[in-house]
Amino acid sequence: MGGAAGFVRTSLAVVTFLVWCQAQSSTRNYGPVFEEQPVHTLFPEGSAEEKVTLACRARASPPATYRWKMNGTEIKIEPDSRYRLVAGDLVISNPVKAKDAGSYQCVATNSRGTVVSREASLRFGFLQEFSAEERDPVKITEGWGVMFACSPPPHYPGLSYRWLLNEFPNFIPADGRRFVSQTTGNLYIAKTEASDLGNYSCFATSHIDFITKSVFSKFSRLSLAAEDARQYAPSIKARFPADTYALAGQVVTLECFAFGNPVPRIKWRRLDGSQSSKWIGSEPLLQIQDVGFEDEGTYECEAENIKGRDTYQGRIIIQAQPEWLKVITDTEADIGSDLRWSCAAAGKPRPAVRWLRDGQPLTSQNRIEVSGGELRFSKLVLEDSGMYQCVAENKHGTVYASAELTVQALAPDFRLNPVKRLIPAARSGKVIIPCQPRAAPKATVLWTKGTELLINSSRVTITTDGTLILQNISKSDEGKYTCFAENFMGKANSTGILSVRDATKITLAPSSADINVGENLTLQCHASHDPTMDLTFTWSLDDFPIDFDKSEGHYRRASAKEAIGDLSIFNTQLKHSGRYTCTAQTVVDSASESATLTVRGPPGPPGGVVVRDISDTTIQLSWSRGFDNHSPIARYIIEARTLLSNKWKQMRTNPVNIEGNAETAQVVNLIPWMDYEFRVLASNILGVGEPSLPSSKIRTKEAAPTVAPSGLSGGGGAPNELIINWTPTLRDYQNGDGFGYILSFRKKGTQGWLTARVPHAESLHYVYRNESISPYTPFEVKIKAYNRKGEGPESLTAIVYSAEEEPKVAPFRVMAKAVLSSEMDVSWEPVEQGDMTGVLLGYEIRYWKDGDKEEAADRVRTAGLVTSAHVTGLNPNTKYHVSVRAYNRAGTGPPSPSTNVTTTKPPPKRPPGNISWTFSGSTVSIKWDPVVAKADESAVTGYKMLYRQDSHSAPTLYLASKSRIDIPVPEDFTHAFVQIRVTGPGGDGIPAEVHILRNSGTSMMVEDSVMRPVPHAVIITTNSLVMVALISYLEL
Repeated sequence: MGGAAGFVRTSLAVVTFLVWCQAQSSTRNYGPVFEEQPVHTLFPEGSAEEKVTLACRARASPPATYRWKMNGTEIKIEPDSRYRLVAGDLVISNPVKAKDAGSYQCVATNSRGTVVSREASLRFGFLQEFSAEERDPVKITEGWGVMFACSPPPHYPGLSYRWLLNEFPNFIPADGRRFVSQTTGNLYIAKTEASDLGNYSCFATSHIDFITKSVFSKFSRLSLAAEDARQYAPSIKARFPADTYALAGQVVTLECFAFGNPVPRIKWRRLDGSQSSKWIGSEPLLQIQDVGFEDEGTYECEAENIKGRDTYQGRIIIQAQPEWLKVITDTEADIGSDLRWSCAAAGKPRPAVRWLRDGQPLTSQNRIEVSGGELRFSKLVLEDSGMYQCVAENKHGTVYASAELTVQALAPDFRLNPVKRLIPAARSGKVIIPCQPRAAPKATVLWTKGTELLINSSRVTITTDGTLILQNISKSDEGKYTCFAENFMGKANSTGILSVRDATKITLAPSSADINVGENLTLQCHASHDPTMDLTFTWSLDDFPIDFDKSEGHYRRASAKEAIGDLSIFNTQLKHSGRYTCTAQTVVDSASESATLTVRGPPGPPGGVVVRDISDTTIQLSWSRGFDNHSPIARYIIEARTLLSNKWKQMRTNPVNIEGNAETAQVVNLIPWMDYEFRVLASNILGVGEPSLPSSKIRTKEAAPTVAPSGLSGGGGAPNELIINWTPTLRDYQNGDGFGYILSFRKKGTQGWLTARVPHAESLHYVYRNESISPYTPFEVKIKAYNRKGEGPESLTAIVYSAEEEPKVAPFRVMAKAVLSSEMDVSWEPVEQGDMTGVLLGYEIRYWKDGDKEEAADRVRTAGLVTSAHVTGLNPNTKYHVSVRAYNRAGTGPPSPSTNVTTTKPPPKRPPGNISWTFSGSTVSIKWDPVVAKADESAVTGYKMLYRQDSHSAPTLYLASKSRIDIPVPEDFTHAFVQIRVTGPGGDGIPAEVHILRNSGTSMMVEDSVMRPVPHAVIITTNSLVMVALISYLEL
């Protein structure tokens, strides 16, 4: 017996030492955790790259070693092989499809265990050439549809397709009439035209990473037979599969294209649900972004033209890769205990779950039970430690979740969690003393006070986890308390000293209150406590602590005194209603008192808004009562919005005023055939509350139009036409589907009305053609709207004139008179209004040089009934022919007899020279050399002088018949600016400018000969000169 006992003690000591070593190392060591795993790789055949790298990196202590598997078989990495390891990465040199295509997996191992990475495929991309065989020509009747098959060569992965017409890079655009399927590569032309004649080639492109390769097929010639102008209904030729499978999160593209004449329009709809905001439609294509399970259903493509329609339906079926809902985590468990791990994954099809331990499949055995996502251990042993992986997989993918299990065997140890050395407690209160040694398996716990063993009693409780609870504490409970812990690995103890203090009490408790929203309030709270300890106050609302820093200024402490914890509430809101609890607390105990605060405010939002009994202009609305927020609901308000406007508007109701006890009302004066949402608001004496959630969208029933179209007008157009215009009726007033217009018109003074129906709400004009319509004939016109439910009221009668005709008569007594050298005045007698076949808009003056043809004439138009015009920009000393025509909206009439006019010669180009001046008292005499006109210049009849005292004063204009002038000046005159130029029948010449100074004597100062336009000039002459006031700008 003694030998056996000694052997047991020795074995136990060895196990204890080993477990202790393992426990010490566990603080530093851990199993592999992947930080980078291999990903699916596509390697282009013929690439200039000479290697492929599959990444693998794991965090581990000690560092991990790596192995790789291909298709489940371990890869032997030898010095001269094409495989080599760089850290954890697998590098394959000169990859070959026949040898290297497959599934790869990284295996990471250290002393703590082994994990395997997700599987990653290595595939090889390629695109072969099109067949070298010639393609058959295609002959089709012009106006019919045609399809060219692409028949792409072998390839991987998918391709993008375009088609060439005749030569590169003349690519065929997708324009609604032509469509290239990105599924098959086929080209479809809905209706052939003469421009489609030519040679066609399919152009296929492969995109692999940054490498792009394109190939094109042999050309196929399209020839067209004689045109068949007959129209025919659509026939869908390119259609998406009956069942389209897609993974959640991807983009789904459906294709649909039809032949037809006219070219059909393509529309998409979902038959078992509403259109999603994720739809991106572009006629032949329907794309759904980020597709989800809510997008699963039946979709219909409709091709329509004026001859008919064709439809096709198919389903979208959504599936999903596995995705974790619950995963395992690193776990430390006691030896001998039980453990249950579980993991769960979502996916479609439903993922199958399997387990791995250190990279090897794990099945049920002895103490281990594996059942789907459940893994159970009974009575753990040290050998159960290791790396575990839960694997969920379906046909779309596989996901791995990893965790490390560490089985512990430890003697009790208080070094991390000793019993608190000093344990304060309040008199008559309760104290809780935890005993939490580190131990595996769980230790048995005993408590002593001094040398007395404690057991459960009315005041003493030792819980199952070893915690000691003392209640109704008195001074006699002070002393040393020791926790003893023991398991089969050993024993330990820890001691603390209990000190009894005075209890904390609330001396002034908060009182309940009732206030309105926006008011302020202070809740009082005072307390007494043991003076040797600090006192703090906390407040809670409905058991949730109040955070003063995040209260947006509503809560503040009312006093800084230690024994006062009053709470002030500012600008109270409805959310501040509830039970407020004040807690006065020391480190050993606390005391609490509560009060209720009622905040009255506007009502809360009503709920359950339901629409029923829908007619064309009314609906019945019902709702459920919301919170009255402590003030009775007085009345309800109903608001609505249409899909044409996001703005909510108050609606008329029956009854007009909805009492606070009502829960239903009729909404009246609605617009027929309009989409509405409704909401309800409640009000009381404190205001209007928040609105309810909007009702479901409804559409009122259809009704005949009730408003006549507006803006009736017209006129213009070609001969024998009557054009009638109107303002299209807004959606608000259409009242129903199948909306259009009915026009009634008759020649003024006749009896019978002609009518015309114009479909489509967007229409805005109608053209009536008849050879019997005379120009500018007045018609009486009326308009009304119609829809499927009937016709609306007629508008008031408007007068609209038929198309005008050019004027038939010409102006007469045309006269032209030269004004200056580049201008002339033209006048004429007007045409009689009775002779017009339209509205006279004005007259057109045509003028051309002698020797030119009238077709080259320049033109000036007047507006209105004026009978004269001023023409500028003429050449000096030139003979012109002039004629005048009347014009209206239809064009210009016949010309008047032409008249002739010759412009005058231009003024002399030389400015006056040798300007000098002499002062005599209050007069300055200015003289200059006379300017003599040349033979090609007009005569000089006088001179103009512009006099200005300084740059800020108003200028004065003087006229002189000779080459001198005397000007009065003030006594304090110091200087002035003067411009002098010739004048005559040809106009004014170029000015000379001088700056006159009093002290300069008669010195001549000739300066810049160009002067700016000057405002408000005054013309003054002496003796025979005339004073003239010139208003506005004058340029000499």
